[in-house]
Amino acid sequence: MSTDSRFVHKIWQEQELSKMVKGGVPFPMVSDAGGKIGAAYGVYNEEAGVDIRGRFIIDPDFVIRAMEVLTPEVGRNPDELIRQIKAFQHVRATGEVTPSGWQPGQVTLKPGPSLVGRVWEVWKP
Repeated sequence: MSTDSRFVHKIWQEQELSKMVKGGVPFPMVSDAGGKIGAAYGVYNEEAGVDIRGRFIIDPDFVIRAMEVLTPEVGRNPDELIRQIKAFQHVRATGEVTPSGWQPGQVTLKPGPSLVGRVWEVWKP
């Protein structure tokens, strides 16, 4: 989503993204003309008339689980975004929690009183 028009998104998809990702990005790009959605999330720069780059992971209950806001000169990490989405999905499905840098298939933690003071025994980085 950006303050760019749907026409700019179309050209961006055809001329740039489709060359970086086979077939282009597999999700719709949405126009936030006027910055109403960006303002609601605190990323709209009214003076410049643009949304600051940000990403928000929102769960099925519409709760923001993670967010990252970066100025344009620093790129984002799609691998980290995907890792976090998988971690949030795992947590939601199992009730377990994931340690820092967790990848699917790695050790998770089952929260509870018996874990207090023993995390180091369960998770050995």
